[in-house]
Amino acid sequence: MNKQLLRAAALPLFALIAPDAAPAQNADRTERLRDAALEDDEVAYDIVEGLTTEIGPRLAGTAQEARAREWGVRKLKSLGFSNVHIETYQMPVWVRGEERAEIVAPFPQRLAVTALGNSGATPAAGLDAEVVGFDSLADLEAAPAAAVRGKIVFVSHGMTATQDGSQYGYYGAARRTGPSVASRKGAAAIVIRSIGTDHHRNPHTGVQIWSEGVSPIPAGALSVPDAEQLQRILKRGKKVTMRLTLTPRNIGMQEGGNVVAEVPGTDAKAGIVLIGGHLDSWDLGTGAIDNAAGVAITAAAAKRIMDAGRPRRTIRVVWFGAEEVGGNGDQAYRAAHGKEKIVFVSESDFGADRVWRMDPGFAPVNAALADRVAAALAPLGIARSTQAASGGADLGEWVQTGVAAIDLQQDGTRYFDYHHTPDDTLDKVDPEQLRQNVAAWTAMLSVVANAPEEIVPTKPAVPAP
Repeated sequence: MNKQLLRAAALPLFALIAPDAAPAQNADRTERLRDAALEDDEVAYDIVEGLTTEIGPRLAGTAQEARAREWGVRKLKSLGFSNVHIETYQMPVWVRGEERAEIVAPFPQRLAVTALGNSGATPAAGLDAEVVGFDSLADLEAAPAAAVRGKIVFVSHGMTATQDGSQYGYYGAARRTGPSVASRKGAAAIVIRSIGTDHHRNPHTGVQIWSEGVSPIPAGALSVPDAEQLQRILKRGKKVTMRLTLTPRNIGMQEGGNVVAEVPGTDAKAGIVLIGGHLDSWDLGTGAIDNAAGVAITAAAAKRIMDAGRPRRTIRVVWFGAEEVGGNGDQAYRAAHGKEKIVFVSESDFGADRVWRMDPGFAPVNAALADRVAAALAPLGIARSTQAASGGADLGEWVQTGVAAIDLQQDGTRYFDYHHTPDDTLDKVDPEQLRQNVAAWTAMLSVVANAPEEIVPTKPAVPAP
């Protein structure tokens, strides 16, 4: 029997179970859907493969991202989703140019570098200046301006791999705020050791936002081996001169957008389950793990729920634009939909490796619902944690205002080897682990979307001014 006939045979069985069925009946349906997802992953992998092959890099606000949005609409319609459309907005767009770095003295050699998002530009012929090194962002912050003025600042550090990716927050500050600190002190430019855990000569890009009143300066990231090389050169105690060439430019306001699709529910009063990931990517690789995998996982799981019959709650899938460059997509979406009855949110944006932990974010009155989700995930090797869900980069603001959430935490041990580098490509996606992600998301959505009880906010609503 082919897959289409298997699906057709299964639908009447699921249709016999009402959307608001008792938890025990929902548990049986959830188990069947979850286990089927482990065996069949044609949808998720097809999305990742198609998006990375047919579109490739998708820098927010560019023609490539526009192509990705149109691709996403075609794909989601072909999968049978309802109300598929694009919601556009305007955003400022930065694009990279030439990128070179070299030690001029005392030991001439090239270094692998890439510009950080929103970097200022050097002259076309490059900028020659003395390098002054700091072991941490804190050391740079403590340095007198006289030690920095007119020089190229170099900030080093030593991020290491962890399963939960927890070091990214601390070490990532060198990228996010280091350029503004260096500019305030009068630096000519800044280069940092890439925020990554690999030892390949692939520098990691990423966004940094200039603080108010700060003049942009050239800001780049060296690959980890090149940063370690520069550290060794500086330790020789001789004056080090670097020639840095970064020629990015701002191209003004351009159109960005979110791709939206739905699985219609049977009970409009029960609220909306909002899920997704981000469609845009950095321009160095093809954005496979960051974040073609995320949009693929969430869409594939939602399709499984859809194919089993209408859930109680509408499931809304959003492929957000512009997450990488500052969150323009989620800001636009919240401005347009903030007054709708969104009762639950969840996002996938940490690669494609297996889910190992569930972080719940429910009000105490929904403890039984959280317990049922945990029970459905346990056979997949997913443990329940005591940490509260954050909602992710695109959906975090909903959680902060009291919307219930779950974070399905993926194994991040190797994620920062490839994050924001040319190595973020399809071959880094493990199909077996991708299937486990889809199974986890399918189980979670099956329980939440069909829960018979009301999903209440985690904190009282704040009255509008």
